[in-house]
Formats: sequence, structure tokens, C-alpha cells
Amino acid sequence: MDYRRLREDIKSWGHELGFRRIGISPIDLANDENRLQEWLAAGYHGEMQYMARHGSKRSRPSELVPGACRVISVGMDYLPSGGLADAMRTLRDPRQGYIARYALGRDYHKVLRRRLTWLLQRIQRQPIQERSPTSSVTERTNASLNDLPLARGDMDPGSNTAFPGPGGRVFVDSAPVLEKALARNAGLGWIGKHTNLIDRKVGSFFFLGEIYTNLPLPIDEPATGHCGTCRACMLACPTGAIVAPYRLDARRCIAYLTIEYRGSIPLELRARIGNRIFGCDDCQLACPWNRFAPATREPDFLPRDYLHDRSLVELFRWSEAEFIARTTGSALRRMGYECWLRNIAVAIGNAPPSAQMRAALRERTGHPSPLVAEHVAWALARHGC
Repeated sequence: MDYRRLREDIKSWGHELGFRRIGISPIDLANDENRLQEWLAAGYHGEMQYMARHGSKRSRPSELVPGACRVISVGMDYLPSGGLADAMRTLRDPRQGYIARYALGRDYHKVLRRRLTWLLQRIQRQPIQERSPTSSVTERTNASLNDLPLARGDMDPGSNTAFPGPGGRVFVDSAPVLEKALARNAGLGWIGKHTNLIDRKVGSFFFLGEIYTNLPLPIDEPATGHCGTCRACMLACPTGAIVAPYRLDARRCIAYLTIEYRGSIPLELRARIGNRIFGCDDCQLACPWNRFAPATREPDFLPRDYLHDRSLVELFRWSEAEFIARTTGSALRRMGYECWLRNIAVAIGNAPPSAQMRAALRERTGHPSPLVAEHVAWALARHGC
């Protein structure tokens, strides 16, 4: 097999599937493994115990999937058409709920997994089918990309199942994978001081996915850093979660507090959360490289009408049934209804007092969830009640 030719074919097929960036890296992550252990030892992962599980599988791909010798990393843009200006407008209106840009549309796990599955299937056909230089992914099937089967690559992270043959396994933020380090080594970008991956041509508003493969493909050059002396992201973080360049304390990060964390949000951080009800983009919005960030070309990532430009009061009055119905196929589903109300209560507590805000809070007084009731009481006190 001509692996150099196959590498170029993989990149061509990937571009057809909507991946703007595609690169191939070896599996050595020794330096990143040391940094991960230091980060865990400092307790910066908070209650994300899954970050400490599975031993060295996270930083040693061949232990997670025996036989792996290369990683194909891909990136797909997700910034909505309104761009940075739309995000800033919502952030500056304390009456509206700010949702991280990546979560306004369809759940990226589903979108990327299907595309990567199709790419993997195309790769796996190569040893047994003659390749045509003019053939394309879309010419080989009449099926919608979103109707493709899900990848079997989201396996139990503890499994030691090796490859059944030439090809690989697909991962989309679904297993112990150091995806940003792998993407950096594949040339997709460098890890910035805010710990997000940055591509100097398009910024950082893109998703990552991987294929672990046993094919000895030629590798790409790793990306080098271009943050220089810039500290914009560190200065922009509302809670001071970027405690040092390239070091994030998740326990102070609004994304962690509003999505991963299930407990009572620390009192000293609530006011700093502002109107952010799911995630936070401040460090990315401040990054000068994101002035080049393009709008997504993926229809699935366009904002859902009932999530975009909605008032806190309107969102707070959703019933649990409405929450379930409106977050179907959305990344917001993972936080659950209880945390949805908790987060919005904090945001309302940070909004300018109004009769409408107070009325919405009083409707939730005595909520059966102690977590929700506590945050509602805090918000009412902020409104002088």
C-alpha cells in the first residue's frame, strides 16, 4: 500500500466531510503525560474523577487501543454566523442567558462521530478495493451524512480490544484521549495559555475528533506556539481560572462550574459568573487569533431558535418536560434540569433587579430540589427580597 498517497486521500476525503483541518501524528505523549499528572496532583480537575481514571491509557494510545501507531486528528468549525460580535452582544445584556457557542446547535459528538465513522469506513475499504483518483465520499453513497451509523469506536475505555484489521477506532471526546496534545502533534494548532487549541489561520472555535489507526501513515509536522507575551485570555477570565500560562484550575472555570459540577456553586464565584448559564467563551473571545475565526459551514451547528437571544426569565420558566424536549440532540442535555435551574438562578441574581425577575424567582421558591432552592434564595437576596 502506498501510505503517502493514502494520507493525501484521507485528507481529501476528510475535507469533503466538512473537516477543515486534518493531520496525522505519532502516539508519543510522554511530555504531556507528565504535565497531566502534575495537573491532577494539584487537584485542578475538581470533581472530574474520570480525568484520573484509566491509568496511563489517556496518554498512551497503544494501551487504550493495542496496535495503534498513528492518530488521525480532525477539526470542524462551530462558530455561528453572528461571530464574536453576536457573542459579545449577548454577554453584555444581563437580561439574556449566555450559552457557549459550541452548544447552541446540535450535539457535536453526534455530528463528528458520524463523519469520522464514514471516513474510517472509507479508509478500511482501501486494501480490498481499487481506489479511483476521481472518486469522492459523496459519490459513493446516496445516504445523508447524518444518517450514517454511529462509530463502534466509543468503546469501554477499559477494553483492550485490538484492531480487527487495517483501519482504526473513532473517538469524539468520549474516552481517555489527550485530544489537544494529539491535535498539536498533528499540526492542527498549538495549545494556548487558556489551554484551548489555536490555529493561527482560524483561531480556536473548532471541535476535535480522532481516529486511532494501526496504519503506519506518514506524519505531519507538529504545530509551534505563537502566544508570545500575550496574556489577553488570562486577563479576560472572569474567575481567574487560568492560574498560570497553560495552567487551568477547573474548580474556578465557569465551564466546569455550570456543566461538570453538580453541587452548590461557591458563593465567592457566583457574582463573577454573570449571565453565563452553560459554559463560557471569554478566554476565546479575548484571544487575538480569533479575529480570523470563520463562521461554521455546518447546518447542524446553527443556533436553535429557542436557545439563542432568549431572556433569562423565559428560560427559567421552562418546565422539565420543555427542557427535555428542547435539549434533545443538544449538548445542554448533559447538565440536567436541576443544574439548568441552578445556573439560571445565579444569572438572574446577577441581573439588574426588576419586578419580572423577582416574580420568576418567587415562582421557584420552595423548589423540591435543595440545590435549586438554595440558589433561588441567594438570587432573591441579591434582588433585595
